[in-house]
Amino acid sequence: MSGYLAPLVRDIPPSGIRKFFDLVSASKDIISLGVGEPDFSTPWHIREAAVYSLERGNTKYTPNAGLYELREAISEYLYDSFQVPYEPSDEVLVTVGGSEAIDLALRALVVPGDEILIAEPSYISYSPIVRISGGVPIGIETFAKDDFKLKPEAVKARITPKTKILIVSYPSNPTGGIMSYEDWVPIAKIAEEHDLIVISDEIYAELTFEQNHVSFASLPGMRDRTILVSGFSKAFAMTGWRMGYACGHSDIIKAMLKIHQYTVMCAPAMGQVAALEALRNGMEEKDRMVESYNQRRRLVVHSFREIGVQCHEPQGAFYAFPSISSTGLSSDEFAQRLLHEAKVAVVPGDVFGLGGEGFIRCSYAYSVNQLIEAIDRIGNFVRKL
Repeated sequence: MSGYLAPLVRDIPPSGIRKFFDLVSASKDIISLGVGEPDFSTPWHIREAAVYSLERGNTKYTPNAGLYELREAISEYLYDSFQVPYEPSDEVLVTVGGSEAIDLALRALVVPGDEILIAEPSYISYSPIVRISGGVPIGIETFAKDDFKLKPEAVKARITPKTKILIVSYPSNPTGGIMSYEDWVPIAKIAEEHDLIVISDEIYAELTFEQNHVSFASLPGMRDRTILVSGFSKAFAMTGWRMGYACGHSDIIKAMLKIHQYTVMCAPAMGQVAALEALRNGMEEKDRMVESYNQRRRLVVHSFREIGVQCHEPQGAFYAFPSISSTGLSSDEFAQRLLHEAKVAVVPGDVFGLGGEGFIRCSYAYSVNQLIEAIDRIGNFVRKL
């Protein structure tokens, strides 16, 4: 049946993360540090809000753009937390996870042949979604020596007359890198000079540890040029709820809404109720989870360095991105052998694009006991090498 498939879709490789996740699912003795998912359950009061909503029979469609109360709460949250104002009526769109928001933004903007710049290593979905939309993904490599910050000279070197969009994601999956206000200023200047739209994936905005998150949209002149994408999966341990949102200029959000209303109609009603409860009453639990991640972050970085594995210190998200180049193995070889010989699953860095080879991604959104045992096994494996 492959002859019936669209060549564009047929030729896209499957997720490099899911390959290792499937292997882990088939074995009980493997410790997985591979999946970027909180080990916490969604706080009870958030689950309870959804349960009560169902019991009251709130199972109908919501407005296509999402419940107005939720859009209003998102707007208030973004202004209070990151000083970015959005009008709930036409500048906020509730989506089925942040991934749908990115897909909608690209489909609303991309004309076949447009070049889309992507700061890499990056979330593995960006390049495939760009290709599906008809665009051409162009990676911009970032480096451990720069704490994986996006450098203006690297952006300039990749711009051509076909460049239309820049995709950035800080705090970064997979590196844990962040950008300060001073880091963003020259990037904003480039975006203005070259008339670029910026898709800023800020799903890990709440997960910063030593300085506060700076939204790209908060920079002078960048609000209308930016599509801010975020959601509830990471900060509120709501991955399975698939609740996200996009904010931006009303013309762009209206275009995204057209696609959204014809494809998914609206995000699930009970999930929207849960998301509203998270914003209204979930900040204390969120802060406790972030503090736990911070403790695990320090443990993981220290432990990798103790076993002789170089690891830059992540400042956000919940990933460590240690270098395994000293072993002489490629990222994929290291991950494959670690899985089979030491029973630890990590993600090879090369699946995240430019700059990922020579690294592995390890999520520390797991229990302390699992992390300690996993790194002990990694240490033994590295010493045998």
